[in-house]
Amino acid sequence: MHNAQPWRFRFRRKDGAFEVYADLDRAMPHSDPTTRALHLGCAAAVFNLRVAAAHAGWEPVTRLLPDPADPSLIAEVRLAGPTAADDDLAALYPAIRRRRTSRHPFTDEEIPQAVKDTLSGAAVLEGAQLVFPGAWHVRTLLHLVHDAEGRDDRDSAAAEELSRWTRVGAPAAGESGDGVPEDAFGPRQRFGQAPVRDFAGRHPVPGRETAVFEETPQLAVLGTQDDRPRDWLAAGQALERVLLQATLDGLATSLTSHALEWPELRWTVRDPESAMGFVQMVLRLGYGPSGPGTPRRPVDEVLDIEGD
Repeated sequence: MHNAQPWRFRFRRKDGAFEVYADLDRAMPHSDPTTRALHLGCAAAVFNLRVAAAHAGWEPVTRLLPDPADPSLIAEVRLAGPTAADDDLAALYPAIRRRRTSRHPFTDEEIPQAVKDTLSGAAVLEGAQLVFPGAWHVRTLLHLVHDAEGRDDRDSAAAEELSRWTRVGAPAAGESGDGVPEDAFGPRQRFGQAPVRDFAGRHPVPGRETAVFEETPQLAVLGTQDDRPRDWLAAGQALERVLLQATLDGLATSLTSHALEWPELRWTVRDPESAMGFVQMVLRLGYGPSGPGTPRRPVDEVLDIEGD
């Protein structure tokens, strides 16, 4: 959430393994009191590590939650090897740097069914489901997002938490390696129904344009059968695999967790006719600008090397 980058890595030279930890100092206790979204973000980082390892020729042997006494230890990724030349993880590597969150309008061009099937298959590979809802369910999702936006507007704690991760002005953006800078806000939505969080809120941003967004956005729902930390980690890896595959397929993407941040709304996000037990993320996909890059924390802030 909000480009908080809530992860830390430790590399053990003695056995060639990475430990991936949740950085709870970057948690969002109001919007994410159970740390569900934090687990999704850390798991996405784990997946990128697996992809990078495969690209470098290593087989990433991964254990989730390997130490019951330390729940902040999200995963251990040991570099075995070598990996196969046609490894499906390595094929995703070029998309890591290209993947962006786009808060810009998408065209009305429909995503081909074959592409949707590929993305759904990507989620299954990581133990999750990706479903493209029908028209009535899309309308329900949009109503729920609108409801969540209204609740946020009246919630000072939510506004304060969002403000913590918003970088307005060139100095603020340039000095920070995290958060959402104003050039990533995208235009203000004049017309349309796209579920895009407006990080500017009610504060004017000089020079920011307005635009017409999609009236009928193309959405997908990512979910799992259960709703425990291990399921969150499966969902986060599935989410990143889907996003990387979508990038390779030429799609622009953005995420919306608005309705999922309110427990009384989250349970209504799922399709009651679906076998999906718990929705973990709602994705918006389509054809359009990929969006600008956002800052990253320096490597020495997120990586420790043991035994160097």
